Amino acid sequence: MKCPFCSHKEDKVVDSREASSGDLIRRRRECLKCHRRFTTYERIDEIPYMIIKKDGRRERFERQKLLQGLLRACEKRPIPIPKIEGLMEEVEAFVHESADRERTSAEIGEMLMNRLKKLDKVAYVRFASVYLDFKDVKEFLNELKGLLKERGAHQNK
Repeated sequence: MKCPFCSHKEDKVVDSREASSGDLIRRRRECLKCHRRFTTYERIDEIPYMIIKKDGRRERFERQKLLQGLLRACEKRPIPIPKIEGLMEEVEAFVHESADRERTSAEIGEMLMNRLKKLDKVAYVRFASVYLDFKDVKEFLNELKGLLKERGAHQNK
């Protein structure tokens, strides 16, 4: 395993734990060169889960691709990494619960938008702007107005 900090190829496993779902092993490792610690995850390779895109195409579910989009939306926001990891675990569980091993990108996008809306409004708007693919500023402003109305309704209670 290559160290993500110094690229050294030797490390030692400090701790191994099985995830509560039983399909994942989390390993804490320490680089033998720089002595920094990092986490790796080990999973069973099996039949892929598929995502049905808006245009009907099917793509393999890629956790990393979704995580990158989520991290981009949460960039420079006061959202702790464990919260982001929790969101990703929820999405993965949702995808894995599908009996036919497929979910639509709309289902996943809506789920994440609902969670982000409660967690951080700015991250929500960032994610929504990419996910909803606003065609112009008017669509974007309409979404912001909806958020402001919700905020006002919550403050008046």
